[in-house]
Amino acid sequence: MTPIQDHPLRFQLANELHARPFPSLKAPATAAFLAIKKVDDAASRDKDSDLKYLIKLLDRYGASHPQPGATHYTGTIGRHQLKWEQHTEFVTYMVFTEGSPNRPFDPAEFDIFPAEWIAQATGARFTSALIHVSPRTDEAEMLGKLKDWFVPESLAVSAVLDDSAVIAGDFRIDPAGHLRFAVFPNKNTGVQRIGRVVQRLCEIETYKSMSMLGFSRARDMSGQMGQLEVELTNVMDELSSDAQPEDTLDQLLSISGNLETMLARASFRFGATKAYEALVKQRIEVLREQRYAGRQTFAEFMMRRYDPAMRTVGSTEVRLQAVADRARRAGELLRTKVDVARSAQNQKLLESMDRRSDLALRLQETVEGLSVVAISYYAVSLAAYFFYPLTSVMGISKGLLTAGLTLPVIGLVWWMIRRIKAKMH
Repeated sequence: MTPIQDHPLRFQLANELHARPFPSLKAPATAAFLAIKKVDDAASRDKDSDLKYLIKLLDRYGASHPQPGATHYTGTIGRHQLKWEQHTEFVTYMVFTEGSPNRPFDPAEFDIFPAEWIAQATGARFTSALIHVSPRTDEAEMLGKLKDWFVPESLAVSAVLDDSAVIAGDFRIDPAGHLRFAVFPNKNTGVQRIGRVVQRLCEIETYKSMSMLGFSRARDMSGQMGQLEVELTNVMDELSSDAQPEDTLDQLLSISGNLETMLARASFRFGATKAYEALVKQRIEVLREQRYAGRQTFAEFMMRRYDPAMRTVGSTEVRLQAVADRARRAGELLRTKVDVARSAQNQKLLESMDRRSDLALRLQETVEGLSVVAISYYAVSLAAYFFYPLTSVMGISKGLLTAGLTLPVIGLVWWMIRRIKAKMH
């Protein structure tokens, strides 16, 4: 039996679902997380440069290289475990170190990334974090540690994954430039579950930071949008006045051009913000949070601090689209106004042409009348010369003969001209 042919991408797509496994981590341990993003046009960057930058780090530790074109990598650098991932707009580095540090959240933990290597980064750091993993103890002791490590006002704490661990964080940047997260797993919590919790925390922070780029864009656009709304209102007022359409058209074209430019620049960022926001909420949801010691959960923190920013992005997008729609309607109204004015001009032109045609007809009739007179004059003269020999026979004078011929000749000329005119029509 001839075997069925596999699609060329079958195995590649199937393996992609298993390509990025969660790290395995045993408490106590620490994790240093770094996310790098190009400031502008990150989605269209040269992604090969990300891989070359990773290889520079691996070469410093004598570690093996990833496969060409790889978008993820897991390996050992020194006594640490490195997990690298390439995304649409950014790359992430997560380094795990087992064992208890000298002091929690020591900035020296970030020295895993050499300063010379960081200075050659292909982009800018848009977030970094230190995650401290310590075995779970009694509630009083843990709350004492959290009070020392975090800002109480912003602190979010919750028990996750069926109370198998407690997580905490305040989403603030410490003096060393990093965010801080703490994970307190139970003694019987598996190493894969601990690694999954740590990665979820890093993903929440990463996607939260990426979605906040949309909030920054929305805030920067608000002033320009307000000015365009005022200008558009003035244009609408001019449409109802006797202003020249040409002047109104120039203003409307300027406003529409600015709006289309803003839409083009903001559409990708606003779309990405929606996607990142959904990922943040999904990552928090899968943690299955439970309230711990009466503290706010991560979901509640996001509801109070993060959701308003996302609503601002959504309202800005709606507002921008509404202003663009108003500009399009203004364009349609202006086109209607121009069409009506043009129709009025055409009507006046037709009336003027009718008057000229009437005048031409009257002139033609006048010319025809004069033509009858002129032709009749010459016709009478010719007829008179023709009939002059009869004057002696008939005993009448030439004047009387001419007078007698005038009316018949005029009638005959008039009849001939009318006949010729009828044939022309």
